[in-house]
Order: sequence, then C-alpha cells, then structure tokens
Amino acid sequence: MESIDTELAARIRQDIFLGVYAENERLSESQLCETHGVSRTPIRLALRLMEREGVVRRSDGRGYIVQSPSVADILQAIQVRGHLESLAARLMSQSPGRDNLLPSLGAAIDEIQRLIDTGNLDDTTLRLMQQQNAVFHKTILEGCGNDFVSFTCNQISHLPMLEVGSMVFDKQVLATPEGMERSLFRLKLGNSQHKIIYESIKRGDAVRAEGMMREHSNTMVEYIEMFEKRNLELTVRDLISFSGTDVTQARFGSRSKDAPAAD
Repeated sequence: MESIDTELAARIRQDIFLGVYAENERLSESQLCETHGVSRTPIRLALRLMEREGVVRRSDGRGYIVQSPSVADILQAIQVRGHLESLAARLMSQSPGRDNLLPSLGAAIDEIQRLIDTGNLDDTTLRLMQQQNAVFHKTILEGCGNDFVSFTCNQISHLPMLEVGSMVFDKQVLATPEGMERSLFRLKLGNSQHKIIYESIKRGDAVRAEGMMREHSNTMVEYIEMFEKRNLELTVRDLISFSGTDVTQARFGSRSKDAPAAD
C-alpha cells in the first residue's frame, strides 16, 4: 500500500504533467488540501517529494512553484534510461546466476508473442502487453547484480514514458487497418529484439546483449522525434496519451476535471 503522501504526489504530479497547473504557477497548500480532502501535513510531504523529483521548486517566499518537465527533458531522461538498461543487459550476461532469471525473460517474450499473434490491439491487450514488457525489462534491471542501476532508473520513473517497460501507441494510427498492420509489425520487431537480448544473455555475450538493448531502448527516442515532426506543438500531455495512460482516470477526480480529454 502506498502512503497517503506518495499517492497525493502522484495525483498532483499527474495534474502538472497534464497542464492543469501552469509553468511557474504557485501551488497553494490550502487549495490542494481542499481539492484532495486532506490536511496540510500529507500535502507538505507530497510537495517535498516532488521537489526532490524536480517537478516543483521552492518559491522565494512560502510555498512551491510548478516546474513541469518539457518534451526535451523527457528525451534526455529516456537516453539516460537507455544507457542504464544497456549496462544492465551487459552485467546480467556476465552474472553467474543469470540462468535463474532466464525463465522469467522467456515467459515474458512468449506471452508478448501470443498477444501479438491475436492480431488484436485493444486496450486490454495493450495493457497486458505492457505488463509483460515491464516484467522483461525489470528482470534485467533487478537481476544485473548492480543495485544502483535499478535505483537510478527508479529516480526518473515518475516522468511520462520513463516507467520501466513503457511502450508507445498512437491510437489514431491503430484506428486504421494500415496503421494496425504497421503497429503489429513494430511490436514483432521489438519482441524479436527481446529474443536476441535473451539469447545473448543466455550465451554470456555481453557485447551483443548491451548493443541490442541500446538499439531497443533508442526506439522510444525515435518515436518521440517522429511525433515531433507530425506535431510541432508536441506537449508532455501528448506523450502521456502516447504511453497509454488514460488521462481521465489519471486525474483521480481532482481539479483537472475540466481539462480536455486526450485524443
């Protein structure tokens, strides 16, 4: 169970990412208490947590100021995560205990393939696919033998598209037969990369495991750059919708009730 301040931080953070609070807007503790129906103590703890994350900063006077990440910030964080995941794959391939973790990797790959083979990418299928993708990546991060790798990834996991195992889907593309076909092909390619990473780790081929994971992780950057070409006004809110987050559910009934829904 998450603590109340951690849950509040998630709610307020999501509202910031969705643009409910403007950049440099001062956050009122009393207003946040009223919005979320809690006392000042958990609100203050939540704000301190978000300050450590860099989502808010202390104002010159009392209170906190919104410091929402930009799309460029997200891209930089994804690049960092990619390097960490590549390092994790290399370290895991060199670990003498890697055989104990191979069944988890193999099972995740097989389940993703089964879901792809259904030819159906509805919300339920995409959610299940993301869960298995998270299992694959978390197994490598947590099983690489260097706790600082997964620890560092966790420090940026609050950002949109930075949670381990995040996947990108454009529902406008999925709405057409051609787009569905392209998306299925992309998923097959991604899972083929999973298989190469798996086999490299199994054989102890550190160079191959690291290189393929780097290529696999860079896909997220490529898709954001593609979205930027299509939409010069790309926002963090857009990235949240592309990462599969249901904006209306993510708001938890808070002040953002009047914000427009994502496409």
